[in-house]
Amino acid sequence: MPEQAWPERTPSTLAILLAVAAAFALSGCDEQSAPPPHVRVLVQAVKPGDFTDQAELTGDIQARVQAQQSFRVGGKIIERLVEVGDTVTADQVLARLDPQEQQSNVDNARAALQAQEAQLRLAEVSFKRQKLLLPKGYTSKSEYDQAQAQLRSSQSSHAAAQAQLANARDMLTYTELKASADGVITERQAETGQVVQATVPIFTLARAGERDAVFDVYESLFNQELAEQPITVALLDRPAIQAQGKVREITPTIDAQSGTVKVKVELQNAPAEMNLGAVVTATVHPKTSHRVVLPWSALFKSQQQPAVWLVDAQHKVSLQPVSDVTYGSGTVLVGQGLQAGQQVVVAGGQLLHPGQQVEIAAPEKAAEPEKTKIAAPPQGAKP
Repeated sequence: MPEQAWPERTPSTLAILLAVAAAFALSGCDEQSAPPPHVRVLVQAVKPGDFTDQAELTGDIQARVQAQQSFRVGGKIIERLVEVGDTVTADQVLARLDPQEQQSNVDNARAALQAQEAQLRLAEVSFKRQKLLLPKGYTSKSEYDQAQAQLRSSQSSHAAAQAQLANARDMLTYTELKASADGVITERQAETGQVVQATVPIFTLARAGERDAVFDVYESLFNQELAEQPITVALLDRPAIQAQGKVREITPTIDAQSGTVKVKVELQNAPAEMNLGAVVTATVHPKTSHRVVLPWSALFKSQQQPAVWLVDAQHKVSLQPVSDVTYGSGTVLVGQGLQAGQQVVVAGGQLLHPGQQVEIAAPEKAAEPEKTKIAAPPQGAKP
């Protein structure tokens, strides 16, 4: 039988074969000496329970009614008589305008009235004369009627002049801005020397009387049940000073910047220390719910939904979607998706993928990858 002919091996072919063999040898050495590291994680057992949230609100005392004080006429402010925080009474003068223009109108109206009075007296005398002459035949009926019409016209003009003078005098009094009611000045919008238009607010007056505690809170804290409960309001710097109140009004719209609603609490028998502008606090308790409390670090996302990592008996992890999640200060409250006894990863979850095996570690070693040592190859063995 003839011997089989083998292809001739060139030096380049031998070099390629040696390189491939060396690569396989290195790969096998690495797989044996460097097993994939486990991730140490910190877990927490699921323990559902009745959870009652508690929120402390901070607000201030405001008057039930606040009115803008403004001039009825325009002009230049020449005097401002009150400051922010001053207590004023009804009809007290708050500021004055330059009355020169209004005083000129009064003088003109007075002169016009005097002229009409003279015309009225002349018309009265003329009518009386025609009235005496008509029965004797010394005047005609047409002249009598003309005198009577002139008298009526003069009377109307006189009444119009009187009304114009009264209006001019009213406009003169409007150069003084008077308080509409008893209260406290809470805001000032104009200064002396400023030219203002009619109806432009000059002061904000908080009327004396009923007061509210006003809070800016997140809408999720308030429901119909809570709105009907009594609320205890206390001074921030002196908690012993308290007053009972009840929610009187909740704004129907949410503030676009803060994302809150304005809640007004009507105070009953508020102490004198709760004056306008005083900072107050109130503690509210939303309804009790059956939830699992976890730290923020336990929450992840699965397909745009909240989820957490669970560890099974074989120390393998899986991503569990959850729902009915609310957020607290440093904690998340899970309502659905978890069962008692399950192990939830609360630290180290950033390094995980589904099905990965993990090592449950003590809190001080959480999220630290396991340090594996590469075994040294036996002497004489090639890597």
